[in-house]
Amino acid sequence: MASKTADRSTQAAPAGARDTAGVPNHSLLQRVIAPRAGDPLDVRALYLDEDASNEQRTRPLSRTSLSIPERAGVSFASYFNAFPASYWRRWTTVNTVELRLTVSGPCRVDIYRSKADGLQVHDSGRVLDQGGPVVFELDLTPFEDGGWYWFDVTTEDEPVTVSDGGWYATTPAPREVRSVAIAITTFNRPDDCVGALQAIGEDPAVLSSVGNVFVADQGNKKIRDAKGFDVAQTRLGDRLRIVDQGNMGGSGGFARGMYEAVTTTDCDHVMLMDDDIVIEPDAILRAMAFARYAERPMLVGGQMLNLQARSHLHSMGEVIDRYVFSWRAAPNSAYNHDFDEEPLRDEESAKLHRRIDVDYNGWWMCLIPRSVIDEIGLPLPLFIKWDDAEYGLRASAAGYPTVSLPGVAIWHMPWTDKDDVTDWQAYFHLRNRLVVAAMYGPARPEGMFKHTMKMALKHLLSLEYSTVALHDRAIQDFMAGPSRLFDLLPNALPEIRELRSQFPDGQVLPSAKQFPLPTMDPLVAEHFLNPPTNPVTIGKTLASGLVHNLLPVKHEHHERPQLNIPAQDARWFLLARLDGATVSTSDGRGVSYRKRDPKMFWSMLRRSVQNHAMLAREFPRLAVEYRRAKAELTSIESWRKVFEGR
Repeated sequence: MASKTADRSTQAAPAGARDTAGVPNHSLLQRVIAPRAGDPLDVRALYLDEDASNEQRTRPLSRTSLSIPERAGVSFASYFNAFPASYWRRWTTVNTVELRLTVSGPCRVDIYRSKADGLQVHDSGRVLDQGGPVVFELDLTPFEDGGWYWFDVTTEDEPVTVSDGGWYATTPAPREVRSVAIAITTFNRPDDCVGALQAIGEDPAVLSSVGNVFVADQGNKKIRDAKGFDVAQTRLGDRLRIVDQGNMGGSGGFARGMYEAVTTTDCDHVMLMDDDIVIEPDAILRAMAFARYAERPMLVGGQMLNLQARSHLHSMGEVIDRYVFSWRAAPNSAYNHDFDEEPLRDEESAKLHRRIDVDYNGWWMCLIPRSVIDEIGLPLPLFIKWDDAEYGLRASAAGYPTVSLPGVAIWHMPWTDKDDVTDWQAYFHLRNRLVVAAMYGPARPEGMFKHTMKMALKHLLSLEYSTVALHDRAIQDFMAGPSRLFDLLPNALPEIRELRSQFPDGQVLPSAKQFPLPTMDPLVAEHFLNPPTNPVTIGKTLASGLVHNLLPVKHEHHERPQLNIPAQDARWFLLARLDGATVSTSDGRGVSYRKRDPKMFWSMLRRSVQNHAMLAREFPRLAVEYRRAKAELTSIESWRKVFEGR
């Protein structure tokens, strides 16, 4: 169907309107929304792309109403207001959409679309002589590989209000999504969690679609005691249910929320959310709308915006590299894209116009159909790490794909600002990676073993002995078989924290200023920071690091560091040359004092080689065991025994 422009004031129902049955208008796919009053200035770029020549800024009147000044142009080619047409074309039954707007005075409205390479095409436009509802009917056929729709508004000699805007389906939904149960897990982040709860309850349209909110509170700092909890409780009312339990990590907390949702409510979907996020509440409605129109039941994931740089899109979507069996950014996805510097229409934003396909979505925000949970079960008892990736792989194997949908997003601390591959979480990274690889990877994953052996050597050269000790423990626990996973769920964390604390690099100290000034010339240190860039220089640097670990330690460097190294400079080719250095944590709140120990280096390297030889020999047998145990490990009955203490 070709694109059309029509004035259908009798048909243009306001976005967020309710039908005669008193339930939300289910043909609404995505509201046109304004930034919130308290948002940082750069966040406006996620909602509006304003003409630089405008003398005045567009002024939000509410979440769904904006005042555009006279003689101005504003584009809604933005992350939260453009329509990601290619995703709806690929995964849903929607073939045409309507853009519905209500304007208050004379203006021009132009519709644009983009192609998968980012090229912009003017689709249609209309000069409006007076205010009122306006409808554009738009075809989704040209969006097989990528592209968005958006609209621009240009005013004349008086300001114009644009309100009640939305993108609507023109056909009935193939399935009903009546309500969603939200499951949040929290551990000693009561203020963050309360902020998320308040945001869920602040928008009436969102609140009307939320059946229950389950919070698995696993810490000793309870959200009931946090400032603002009374506001959240008032907004959510009896929808809010808090379950106190021991710390079982993200997988245990999310499993509890899913368990409560499917055993105590009639919800259609369960939405998982982290506690330490900032929510765009409209994302909940958008995910539900996508699920309603999906051709088949599927997981609808939200993308990750950077909580520390709010205009940045940190992660578009992720896949599993089957060779090394590790997660990575999906092909053709953009990373850490700043919409304040490079708007959607910018030439540098071309990657954002391609549709990307993913293996899974992070559980910072992910909508899962109840029917999928009923069929494939709850998460594996992994504590943290890999539970979301495994669930996506399991769902895909059962015929239920995952989409990471643009315009559906939360703000979250990026993982690049955490030490989670070297701190206590390193244990879970490796153990759970092995578990998931056993269930879904090849019988002999040589690529993964080469990668993990390479990482062990890198950590040893970086004087991260605690990390290698945790990897050793992870391999032992994996080799013990699937029957131990539930037993380890509540006990592994304190044990591995105790193990890590036995090593100098595992002890976080307040500051490098408590030690004498470093001994090394800064210019020499700067020379060492130059990374080896080809196989010859890499080999020479590696050989010198190994030789260095044959030499005795100058113990004065264990009392006075040779260098104070910022976290971003703590690379193996620098630390391999040193006997002692302080290294900042990634959050900048402390340091560890890394100290070279040749005896420990060679002992751990030998042990790591033995571990990998053992893994290569036993992995095919273990893969069979883990695959056979999958159904029991993920069943509702198995988790019921955990939650009820049986």
